[in-house]
Amino acid sequence: MSNNKSFGEIIKGDKPVLVDFSAEWCGPCKMMPPILKELKDKVGDSVTILKIDIDRNQSVAAAYNIQSVPTLVVFMKGEVKWRRSGVTSAAELKSQLDKIMPAL
Repeated sequence: MSNNKSFGEIIKGDKPVLVDFSAEWCGPCKMMPPILKELKDKVGDSVTILKIDIDRNQSVAAAYNIQSVPTLVVFMKGEVKWRRSGVTSAAELKSQLDKIMPAL
């Protein structure tokens, strides 16, 4: 995690946090990095994007009932605002983020 903040501290911030719950062994998860880069190019620093390996962070995965990967979750001020399992396009992610923070 960045700046030595815990996951809980990061997701409680004022800007949206998109978390990509994934695993090394997951084929579809390997499709997400270029999609997330495309999204980052569109939204810049207005959204924090994190990748969480469910095998290395089992307690976080369990806390959010992650049962399949990839699962994408958008947090805002500590609350889950949107969630979807499966590969999701940058356009769909941007659309969902726009609904949460229209100024993006």
